[in-house]
Amino acid sequence: MHTLAHGIDLVPVARLARSIDQHGDRFLERVFTSGERDYAHANKRRDEHLAARFAAKEAVFKALGTGWSGGIAWTDVEVTRDESGRPAIVLTGKAATIAASLGIKSWLVSLSHTEDHAIASVIGLG
Repeated sequence: MHTLAHGIDLVPVARLARSIDQHGDRFLERVFTSGERDYAHANKRRDEHLAARFAAKEAVFKALGTGWSGGIAWTDVEVTRDESGRPAIVLTGKAATIAASLGIKSWLVSLSHTEDHAIASVIGLG
């Protein structure tokens, strides 16, 4: 496998928390899959976990070269966890179509967060 794309993004946790406070469930449902929401809500540091997933989505959009426009929905990118608990990326919809056209077959993802910031780095492999 070869590296075909890379994306990175940094998100202030407070900015994401403000969006949740202002827009509530409408924002959460538009941006995060039910699995992502369930995972974050099961943790005491919900906003940090959501901010890390938001950063991962942005990083994937950068790696795809699209931003979140062109028919891609936020929920076309989902951060899941493998059997060992490592984060993984699952694409659907337009994001999956674009990734396939670029030859991307799998993703490496790294997430990190503190009380103030969340960061994600993704590498598309093909």
